[in-house]
Amino acid sequence: MSGSDASTSDGREERSLLECTDCLAPADAFALIGDDTRLAILEALWLADERPVPFSELRRVVGTEDSAQFNYHLQRLVGHFVRKTEEGYAFKHAGEKVVRSVIAGSFNEHPTVEPFGVEGTCFACEGALEARYEDERLAIVCRACGEGHGEYSFPPGGLTDRTPAEVAAAFDQRVRHLHCLAADGVCPECAGRMHTSLVEDGECCLGVSVRVDHECRQCGHSLCSAAGLRLLDHPEVVGFHRDRGVSVADRSYWTLPWCVSDEYTRVRAEDPVRLELSIPLAGDELRATLDDELAVVGTEIETG
Repeated sequence: MSGSDASTSDGREERSLLECTDCLAPADAFALIGDDTRLAILEALWLADERPVPFSELRRVVGTEDSAQFNYHLQRLVGHFVRKTEEGYAFKHAGEKVVRSVIAGSFNEHPTVEPFGVEGTCFACEGALEARYEDERLAIVCRACGEGHGEYSFPPGGLTDRTPAEVAAAFDQRVRHLHCLAADGVCPECAGRMHTSLVEDGECCLGVSVRVDHECRQCGHSLCSAAGLRLLDHPEVVGFHRDRGVSVADRSYWTLPWCVSDEYTRVRAEDPVRLELSIPLAGDELRATLDDELAVVGTEIETG
């Protein structure tokens, strides 16, 4: 997409979404799918067992008797949301994203969910934890002291056909996935370049004074967390827990204090940046040293 580009103070490219010289303008894109027949075509493609889908089969599923009228609506989608091949029609990425967004409930669902209890206790006061859902975001919060244990986006579709325990498990997996991509430099929203920075004495959805910020230079999507969240899948951390009878994969991130509290994090050097994360378990302690991009540059284990 080409538009009016500028740079923000942090180096992120700032683009006007309303200006577009070599692509479909956003207003026109939304207008294209603002029609029941066109949405039905996208839905039919989504439900198809195999793609591409021949013209005749697509029209049969949509249920439009007038072939010329159906073709008019289909061709309006071709090139932007649908691609045409010799065998028929299939999604372009934008068309698939539209359907996925509808399924996720991002466009048309606004559910209300009562707070529900989740496993684990508060790292600050050992109080009971609960999940709270509002504005398509799910937060893990201590019922006693209100301490936050993470708040992240969670589409309404993630609530469908799931018990509270299943919602909590899905949320845990989603958070792990989001931060894994972000820390690897890939925006989970647009696949743009993600910038990682260490922030001291900043505000976040977690009660931490040393936090990690991830921000996309393309779309501005951002995430913040305690530094420990980056280490959930690191081999040394996984092995350290496994050797002591604990599976990190089976533990919700908010039940691991070093993932939600900066009590275990120390800034050991400023230039170059070196962060030390301590992980205590079964009388032993794993110390991991990270650089400014959260890459692990060293580990050591101190036995009790």
